Amino acid sequence: MKNDKRIRIVIGHYGSGKTEFSVNYAVKLAKMGRKVGLVDLDVINPYFRSREKTALLAEIGIKVVGSNLEGNALDVPAISGEAATPLQDKSYDAILDVGGDPAGARALGRYFPILRDGEYDMFFVLNANRPETQSVDKAMEYIAKIEATARAKVTGIVNNTHMLKATSVEDVIRGYDLAVKVSEATGIPLRYNSCLESLADKLPDEVKTNVFPIQLYMREEWMI
Repeated sequence: MKNDKRIRIVIGHYGSGKTEFSVNYAVKLAKMGRKVGLVDLDVINPYFRSREKTALLAEIGIKVVGSNLEGNALDVPAISGEAATPLQDKSYDAILDVGGDPAGARALGRYFPILRDGEYDMFFVLNANRPETQSVDKAMEYIAKIEATARAKVTGIVNNTHMLKATSVEDVIRGYDLAVKVSEATGIPLRYNSCLESLADKLPDEVKTNVFPIQLYMREEWMI
């Protein structure tokens, strides 16, 4: 994490776990004593949005910016004007949780003047269990569409292959194998292998190298 750029953009197909990764990333930074701003730019998916955890994250010291309309039940594609603050204020470590498809990436396009090459990382969260990104060709096509819409380049791949609480070591390994192939085909480095904390020590050594253990902040205890 220490080598990542100050601004981290997180993209991924619906169901990839990009929001869970974004929240966990923010929490890890906050626990390192960093000033963190988490910007929820997901105007596509009305469920499992990072701004739903505003109160919890605020307790940890994380500033969450989302809709400029209060209330989780309001499914309105409106982003607060505060969203630019963590991007422009260099005292922040900024994380942008972007909508889960090329259409959702349009929300990122408005910040194109702020996002200069070399000053941000854009992580593509890959879930090999999703039909839309379960092959090298499909993943590459998705990356290309996102980049064209967002006018920003993917700089890292995050293997986040999961089946929610039923995720197995085999799921993570299968995702790792696909992520390596996508990395080789695109030249985009594999930055993290994300997995449940309970699985981290069970992974093969090559997968452990850049393991990113996570908790399921976005799933309530009663959810499967």
